[in-house]
Parts: sequence; C-alpha cells; structure tokens
Amino acid sequence: MFQKPVRRIRWVTAVSLLAIGAAATGAVAQSPAPATPDLGGVWEVTMGVRTRPGPGAPEQPSLTPEYAQKLADFKAAQAKGEDEESPQANCVPPGMPGIMNQPYPIELLFTPGKVTIVIEAYSQTRRIFLDGRKHPDDPDLTYNGHSIGHWAGDTLVVDSVGFTPDTALGPGQGYRHSDQMHIVERLRLTDPDTLEVVTTVDDAKALTKPFSGTKVLKRHRDWDIAEYICEQNNRNLATDKGKAGIILNH
Repeated sequence: MFQKPVRRIRWVTAVSLLAIGAAATGAVAQSPAPATPDLGGVWEVTMGVRTRPGPGAPEQPSLTPEYAQKLADFKAAQAKGEDEESPQANCVPPGMPGIMNQPYPIELLFTPGKVTIVIEAYSQTRRIFLDGRKHPDDPDLTYNGHSIGHWAGDTLVVDSVGFTPDTALGPGQGYRHSDQMHIVERLRLTDPDTLEVVTTVDDAKALTKPFSGTKVLKRHRDWDIAEYICEQNNRNLATDKGKAGIILNH
C-alpha cells in the first residue's frame, strides 16, 4: 500500500499556519527601508569643477524680449560708467541662486522634518521643509525663497519659489528674474565626500526656457562655519546708480 509522506504534510501545514497567524497579526516581514544618504556637514564649492555640460562656460539664460531689454539697458549703463558694482559691494546678499555659488563653505544640518543650510557668505540661512507641507499660496518674496524638499531615491530634491525680483538671475548682475522664478535643486553624493548639485531655473516671465547648471562640492569633516560680518571694515561701496567707490580708513 502507498504510504503518504506524513512528515512533509505536517511541515507544510505548520508553515501555512504560521503565515496565516502572521497575516492576522500584521507581522508579515517587510524589507527594511533604504538608509537616507548622509549629506550632513560642511561643504565647499570646488572651483573649476562647477558646471556641465562641457568644460566651458555654464548654460546661459534664454531671455524673453522684456528681460533681454533689461540686460541691454544694464550694459548701456555700464558703458556710461554706471552699474559698475553690484549690491554686494554694500553687503547686500545676492539671493538665490547666487548665494549657493559663493567661494565660502556651507553647512547642511538635518533635523526631523527639515534641512537647514547655514551659508558662511553674508551669514545667510536657508530652511528646507521635508515634512510634507506645500508652498504657501501667496508666499512672501524673499532673497532665498520658500523651499520644500523630498527624497527621490538617493537624491534630495529641493523646490523653491517666492523670490524677490531685487536680485540677479545668476550669471551676472544684468540678468534679472521676475517674482515667478522657480528653482529646483537635486543634491546627491557621487562618493562619500563629493556632493553634486544640479540646479534648474525656470521663470515664465523672464525666460523662454529653463536653464541648468551643475556644481560639485567637497565635504570637509574637520571644518566649522566661520562668522562673516560683511559690514566690518567694508571699504567697498556702490552709489544708487551702481557707481563704484571705496572708503579708506585713516
């Protein structure tokens, strides 16, 4: 007579019962969530390895007629000896996106639901909210804008709006933007101490199409952010027409 494999049947039954019990209690095993990349610490823009595509100059903005005229007016004023200096000569910070391209270090601080970027240049601070909030419907217009972010795999995606049009668009003081400027930054590690930041700028009023640039930052694990007081012994100045000047201490 054929003998049933009793031991195997019992083993299958036991496994089935365990699976049923686990499902009933919600204790089904799940794969652990991937670890969040460590982007914290002090970073410095690597000069000379800042943009792509290609080794040359970064992509230039394609301006609408209105903003192309603003650039032409700026160049005409420069030809007459005006607009020789930017507001930074009077210690006014450049705002976004320029503040992220300064030859000074920045520090990324991660706390629950938020990333704080401490920028040594002009003692600036940016706050990026990771708690799921949306942009305000009518944000206050500020130099550094309102920023929200999320993780897309190993990339921190930062979306920013709400910029005052008092600041430059980026590649030069003559390039201007409107209050509709929108910036998306994508930050990811290419090795443990190298951070790639791809920045895309869009502006429905000022640009005919978005433009992008890439910069590379290196982590300095033994650095701290220093105090930066631009007004202290500042000898540069610019008049209300951007005329360059200097104040000498006696």
